[in-house]
Amino acid sequence: MKIDGTTFGTITIDGSIYEHDIIVRLSGEVMKRKKKLSKKLYGTSHVLSEDEARFLFEKGCEQVVIGSGQMGNVHLSPEAESYFERKGCEVLLKPTPEAIQIFNRSSARRIGLFHVTC
Repeated sequence: MKIDGTTFGTITIDGSIYEHDIIVRLSGEVMKRKKKLSKKLYGTSHVLSEDEARFLFEKGCEQVVIGSGQMGNVHLSPEAESYFERKGCEVLLKPTPEAIQIFNRSSARRIGLFHVTC
């Protein structure tokens, strides 16, 4: 599985174009991000809540790569940051184009979350 690239509002994985935020599971399964888990608390999907962090995490995950949008507007809530720390999971938070490169190069057991707009 390879993430081919991103443009504002899209991400392309193995030639398939997704027009929404996505999660890449440890298995390589691609699924739509559950933004409601963060939006219900913060009113925006630009802050990742602890509930969304819990949904995102999988046992055996060593690294979470988060694409924070084309302009880097997404960030972790303090609670989400603490949750990943307690799980011993490294979090790499970078603008989506940069996060894609990191995700593709990483040999860690990793999960990706990619925000495709700002």
